[in-house]
Amino acid sequence: MKNSGIIVGLDIGTTKIAVIVGQKNEFDKIEIIGYGKVPSIGVKRGVVSNIENTVQSIKEAVAEASRKSGIEIQFVNVGIAGQHIKSLQHRGSMIRDETETEISQEDIDSLCNSMFNLNMSPGEEILEVVPQEFSVDGEHGIRQPKGMIGSSLDANFHIIIGQTAAAKNIYKCVRRAELEVVELILEPIASAEAVLSDEEKEAGVVLVDVGGGTSDIAIFHEGIIRHTAVIPLGGEIISEDVKEGCSIIKKHAEELKIKFGSALASENKDEEIVAIPGLRGRPPKEISLRNLANIIQARMEEIIEHIYYEIKSSGYEKKLIGGIVLTGGGAQMKHVAQLAEFVTGMDTRIGYPNEHLAKNVLEEMACPMFATSVGLVIVGSERYEKEKQKLQELEEVTDAAEDGQNVKKTKKKKEKDRTREGKKFTEIFLERIKNWFEEENE
Repeated sequence: MKNSGIIVGLDIGTTKIAVIVGQKNEFDKIEIIGYGKVPSIGVKRGVVSNIENTVQSIKEAVAEASRKSGIEIQFVNVGIAGQHIKSLQHRGSMIRDETETEISQEDIDSLCNSMFNLNMSPGEEILEVVPQEFSVDGEHGIRQPKGMIGSSLDANFHIIIGQTAAAKNIYKCVRRAELEVVELILEPIASAEAVLSDEEKEAGVVLVDVGGGTSDIAIFHEGIIRHTAVIPLGGEIISEDVKEGCSIIKKHAEELKIKFGSALASENKDEEIVAIPGLRGRPPKEISLRNLANIIQARMEEIIEHIYYEIKSSGYEKKLIGGIVLTGGGAQMKHVAQLAEFVTGMDTRIGYPNEHLAKNVLEEMACPMFATSVGLVIVGSERYEKEKQKLQELEEVTDAAEDGQNVKKTKKKKEKDRTREGKKFTEIFLERIKNWFEEENE
């Protein structure tokens, strides 16, 4: 499966664990071969809090996806998020030894890999290094330096940092579920690949993935990722507010939020009432939809204000023509895009992952809730293609080297053959002269 082009995305979320088995078709669209989704009971705010429960949930989701796809799943691309994720900007440089030769992919990879050697605080590690723009001999703003000639290569990097323990716990859970991690991918990057267009990334856009435990932010400008952040607030805390505010159990609060919830109280009328079943023979509880919306709006405003603070902190607030794209389970709530526009003053739309999916995909898969899972398959597929291309290039170089050696061997063989033929001719010639002298003497 690792070499077949079939990619598996594993999204370990706070409310659900989703597994998607996908493959790129001839039109570069993702075909969903199978999927599995189960409630997540061992994850809090994007971080594993109970190993055994998480392993069990992963096994159940993988078993469901394996049964639907008919494929035995062994290798997975796993998403990582959580409030411990942070990012920084760094500049790296290298002096090339061979200044007359072209800059190769190996030079670029070497510079990128050197960023993983930066000193981190205890308990932290670098999860991802994203090159933004390069400079060759002081010439700035180069997107792709491969093939250029120069003595110095510099680059600005977006470096994503996370807690070592959180990453290790994810690896541990996946391995205990008898799977192997191919790539550990930052979830906002995966979600961005699923719902953003290249034009939006070029114009400047904020992706916000409102999940169960966290809200992930990724800011793009001129096609480059500029800022990432994770806010430890999501849909789960809204459910808690509804539970407390309406004095109902969590299960009913979640159902109420999903079916009747709205992020704008003004869109609901006072006389709109919904009845919740009572406990153990008690009478049903009546709840006003306007009161429900007031509770949701208060918490949703707080989340959006945190997002807006991150946008302003990034320094790109005035450069984001594409506005905000909301995705994730929390983006499915009614009127959430209008509330985001009201709080931030920025254009807002809901992001669906259907742009990158094949036409025959189930409607359920094309909803914002599965943006991260679909994104993991897309990113995994892109990285698989790059690795495949590198292997092909390596094979071509090896074949060329072998051909060169074969040419040398052939030349040497011909030279030896010529030498042998020369020796043979000389020996025959000398033999003839010798015989001729002997005949003369007789």
